[in-house]
Amino acid sequence: MPGGRRREELISARKVAGFTQESLADVLKVDRSTVARWEAGDYLPLPYLWPKLANVLGRSRDELQTLIGPIAVTQESSLDDEFEPLFAWLDRHAGWPLGKARERVHAILPASPRSRPSLPRSVIADALAGYYTPSTGDHQPYTARCGQVEVNTSVLTRPAWLDLACPLTIEGDHIAFAGGGARPPMSVDERAAVRRLAEAATSGVRIADVPLYRLLEVDSQPGVLRGKVGIASFVEYALGVDLLERELFEQLASGRAARPGCMPLRDRELPDVAAVLDLPERLCAGGVLALTAIARPADPFRGDADFVLLVQKRSARVVNAAGRLSVIPKSFHGPLADRRADSRIGLTLRRELEEELFGRTDVDRSAGDRRVADPMHPTRLSAPMRWLAEQPSRLRMECTGFGFNLVSGNYEFASLVVIEDEEFWPRFGGDVEANWEAAGLRQYSTLDGDLGTELIGDETWSNEGLFAFLQGLRRLAEIGGDRVRTPAVELGF
Repeated sequence: MPGGRRREELISARKVAGFTQESLADVLKVDRSTVARWEAGDYLPLPYLWPKLANVLGRSRDELQTLIGPIAVTQESSLDDEFEPLFAWLDRHAGWPLGKARERVHAILPASPRSRPSLPRSVIADALAGYYTPSTGDHQPYTARCGQVEVNTSVLTRPAWLDLACPLTIEGDHIAFAGGGARPPMSVDERAAVRRLAEAATSGVRIADVPLYRLLEVDSQPGVLRGKVGIASFVEYALGVDLLERELFEQLASGRAARPGCMPLRDRELPDVAAVLDLPERLCAGGVLALTAIARPADPFRGDADFVLLVQKRSARVVNAAGRLSVIPKSFHGPLADRRADSRIGLTLRRELEEELFGRTDVDRSAGDRRVADPMHPTRLSAPMRWLAEQPSRLRMECTGFGFNLVSGNYEFASLVVIEDEEFWPRFGGDVEANWEAAGLRQYSTLDGDLGTELIGDETWSNEGLFAFLQGLRRLAEIGGDRVRTPAVELGF
């Protein structure tokens, strides 16, 4: 690629702000060569980096635009080498010569971000219930009633997988790493993968070539979780089975029925419930999502002692459930430092509390390679997490349910995080702040009797988020005492 015009003003602004190329790259979580190529005029920063780059340089967005120059240099300049591992992966799995994926993405790169199709949550659930009818055995989509609101979801579960009340400690969490083993045959829809990369480049969606746990077997029952996980790559998931979500949404948004035979990707990858449950023969990624409830003392303005419940709106930069409500934290299950030790879902949940609520950017796996041997070492914990760890009774973490989300076949460990010591909120409530994965953070009181109709009936929920929220409410009603006055959640099984 021919070089662009050297951006002297951008170089000067970086030096005035006190950064070398390497230190600026560290702050932005990119490679030093990426900054060098920006300054050489070869590439533009990806869209999601513009606000942070402007902030660290102490400039407004308009001033940064002046430093960088006209946007319309070449289409190729919209991508930098943050995407090189993704291009290389697609070239390898599609059987293309090196550089072909980059060429194809450039060829369709849109001038501006395209909005993703958005549909009511219940429409998605109903469509998938129809596609996968009849189900196998006692596996059914999760349904529940709360107050006057009845909901059905796209989460395939069974009675034995609900109301688990399983402590996410070494005593109850026995999800183990199984090492290598046979991998399912890899199929790639090249056209859909190229389109996903082009859209990610223009909208700032994060796709990183990082390890991800794939579920191989599971045995969830009250009080204990057992299962085995292997290793896959996040890019393999994002350019593979995750594309089922886009295919489904476009099918429904166009007014067409979601019937077998009408969606080629789904018909091939997840054609029936038997395929969903056949874990060894498919890539089953997924993770942990938890309703977080924090005890608050009585307050002369707010009222009696309660729990504050946290609900997030997912940002446009996440791979799936973008723009939808979910519990927080919500994370893919993958290793941080030790593939074997990190396989327990309770460790993923602790890490996500640090990242998504307590501001630990250094445990963000999407940022690239780790430099610290043990990012969750006690000496590196945030102040809120360190305080919680001082006395185990201050923090309760439980798995409340398990299921498979039929949208992409993901496994979902619905969980509940309860901070039971009401001293936490006066000390650290002001430190709770969602990270880049959330477009906003809402709070609700467990004394709110209208919660059932005002929140649970909201059609912008993700199906897996609502599953975790309802299962968390059921468990919180059992352990929360007088602090909980929300309507009872009754299961549809």
